[in-house]
Parts: sequence; C-alpha cells; structure tokens
Amino acid sequence: MTRMPSAVRALVTAAATLLAVTVLSPTARATPEPKAPREFVALSSVDPTIIQEMRYPYEHNFVAAPVDGYQQPLCILTKPAAQALHRAQIKLLRKGYSLKVYDCYRPQRAVDHFVRWAKDLDDEKTKAEFYPQVDKTRLFADGYIAEKSGHSRGSTMDLTLVRLPALPTRPYRPGQKLVPCYAPKAERFPDNSVDMGTGFDCFDTLAHTDDPRITGVQRTNRDLLRDALGAEGFVNLPEEWWHYTFKPELFPDTYFNFPVARRSVAGHH
Repeated sequence: MTRMPSAVRALVTAAATLLAVTVLSPTARATPEPKAPREFVALSSVDPTIIQEMRYPYEHNFVAAPVDGYQQPLCILTKPAAQALHRAQIKLLRKGYSLKVYDCYRPQRAVDHFVRWAKDLDDEKTKAEFYPQVDKTRLFADGYIAEKSGHSRGSTMDLTLVRLPALPTRPYRPGQKLVPCYAPKAERFPDNSVDMGTGFDCFDTLAHTDDPRITGVQRTNRDLLRDALGAEGFVNLPEEWWHYTFKPELFPDTYFNFPVARRSVAGHH
C-alpha cells in the first residue's frame, strides 16, 4: 500500500478539521430571516379583490432598482389595517372603484436603502420622473426621505383608486424616456388608476393632498380616496395623497425588518 506523504497527510487532516468546524460551528450557519409577528397578514388573505401593484420589488421606482428586503411583490399589513382596508374596499366596489396598493409594510433594510440612495448625490437616474424640481440635497430637509418610516410598523400603506373594470398597466420598459410625475396623466408613466394629479412617489408639492392647484376631477378623486379610508380609521399624511396609516397602530414604536415574502407570514390568517 502506498503511504501518503506526511505533508499531504497534514493538508488532508487540516482540510477535514476545517470542514468539520464549518459544519458544526453555529456561527458559520446562515442566520435565519426574522418572521413577522402573528399580528401580520398578507392582504390577499383578507381581501383578494384589492389590486396589488407593488413598486419596490422592481426597478421602476425612484432608486431605479429592486429595493432591499422586497423578495416578492406582496402587501403585508397588521391584521386590523388589512381588515379596515377590506371594509373600505366593499364600499368602493359598490361605487365602481377598487383600491390599489403600491406599498404596504416596508422593512427597515428598505428604508436604509432609500437613505443610501438619497446620500449618493451623483445618482440622479430617476430625477426626470420622480423629483424634477427638487434638488437631491434637499430630500432629507424637505421630508421626502427619512431614516425611519411608519411603513416599517405595519399599519401604513401607499394606495390609490382604480375605476372598474380595471385596465392592465403597461409594464415599465428599462431605458424608456422618463416623464415628470406631475405631467398630464396621458403623458406620464401609464397607470390604470384614476387621475390624482401626480403619479405615485412624486417628490413635489403638487403631491400634497390639499394643494390648491389640484382641482376638478383630480380633487374629486383625492377626496373620494380620503373619505373612503377616513371612514374606516385611516389618517392621511398631508404631504402625500397616497399615504395612509390605520389608527390606532398595533406597533406604534416598533420598526420591523423581516423581508417582504410569503414565508414571513406563512400560516397567519
């Protein structure tokens, strides 16, 4: 039998030892992703009729990339918030409208991604659409970006109205010409929602819910959304016509970081 040279034998022994340590050492194992508390649910399990057009798992948003923590295009909310949306939806369906959500629970890692993007003043790929008139150095001071978001507490969502029957929304084409988010509806990025005067995530004072320049049909649509949600306990953020929080919040002081994924709420009903 051929004897293994001592140097080779030493290498083999060292490799075997390292393998054993790697397999057995708890620190070497991947840390499991946190799961949502039982009070969180997928909105579709409470109301499958509410349209979901989640923007942050994809690249058509103000950071021009899929956002950290969005592993699936899914609306996750605290159960009371989801149930209140369901009540509002029932009333709106009778009037020929549906709610449509763009974003719901948002993990802290996504907020951190927004902050990194806002601090990178050289990255202005989306300026022509999302903040044409705002200097990027002003995004924090003007309140468009913050290091904490109510979305991370689970009772806040971004949403709009769609007139039924809902038409399909043309998908974003990478590299397409960007149009200001406050351009006339026929010119800006196509969306099957009603005309609210600006697109979603428009960093502009025209997005303020009660901006006096918003009149006519656009004003009627904003008021319809606010009245429908206000009747069920939602409070609007005055600077963003699409942003609503269900009150009282279940977790008013907790900023969660579990990923937006079905497994985060698996088994929650």
